[in-house]
Amino acid sequence: MILPITQSKEWYKLQNDLGEETFFEETDSYYFLAINKHTPVGNYLFLPYGPVAKDEKGFSKSISRLTELAKSKHAIFIRIEPQDPEFINLFPPKTIKSKEINPADTWILSLKPSREELILGFSHGVRNPYNTARKRGLIVETTKDPAAISHLVKLQHALARERHINTYSESYLKAELSQPFATLYLVKYQKPADIERTPDLPADGQILAASLFFDYKGTRYYMQSAADSRYKKLPATVALLATAVIDAKEQGNKYFDFWGIAPDGADSSHPWYGFTKFKKSFGGQAVHYAGTHDIILKPFRYRIYQSIRIFGKILHH
Repeated sequence: MILPITQSKEWYKLQNDLGEETFFEETDSYYFLAINKHTPVGNYLFLPYGPVAKDEKGFSKSISRLTELAKSKHAIFIRIEPQDPEFINLFPPKTIKSKEINPADTWILSLKPSREELILGFSHGVRNPYNTARKRGLIVETTKDPAAISHLVKLQHALARERHINTYSESYLKAELSQPFATLYLVKYQKPADIERTPDLPADGQILAASLFFDYKGTRYYMQSAADSRYKKLPATVALLATAVIDAKEQGNKYFDFWGIAPDGADSSHPWYGFTKFKKSFGGQAVHYAGTHDIILKPFRYRIYQSIRIFGKILHH
């Protein structure tokens, strides 16, 4: 079983560094990290990929304890995301399916095979860029310096402008990289001596791609990422991710979690179709979680909360 980093003491510290009000509890049969989130109509407890329980009895105990905690905080509801789909049968009566916060489907690659076997498991479109990265001028580097997060922020902001999407703030990403479990991978361009300089090539030293990875309990998680869309002919993201997979293996990790794919059967119209296909090209298998669910404690206030969310979506379209 892969233990979720988002329910760990390490994630508890990160949330506290970010100024969140958090509650961590651990017993012999369950543990959870609950974050107290605030809305215009009241607060709720959010458990990213939690609670985590040893068995059904432990899960039921965790829900009882969470309900007690939520009521003491006058929460409208408890938002849970248990990884084990079998726990769905144990949800309290007033529980409804909510929009996914963290992905309910992910792609996991076992790192138990040898380095050579892992590389052979890559598709040709991954294996070739990985093997020829330096010949193409792509140099993959790693850093734990929080100041280096500016490279990722710059690339993400450019991507956000192109695709009209939201990104995390620099302070949030810097707080993530400041944690002991985080490593930033960067792809820098350095023109090889045997390649002629042309206007469509990046400048020497230019950062073409950046990705943030978290290592926890034998699993490496692929988290924040962005690349310079002006240089799509240079497979910077492929080289970066393949390097991160092999590094994870060599550093003793047992699994690589690609963090989110489209559901089974999703076609090309699904917004995650493209990067799902990309992640699957590294080898691995799909893993399905229970998804995001809300345990409603105050039905009337919850209806108001839902109405505000729907109204907010309409205003943003």
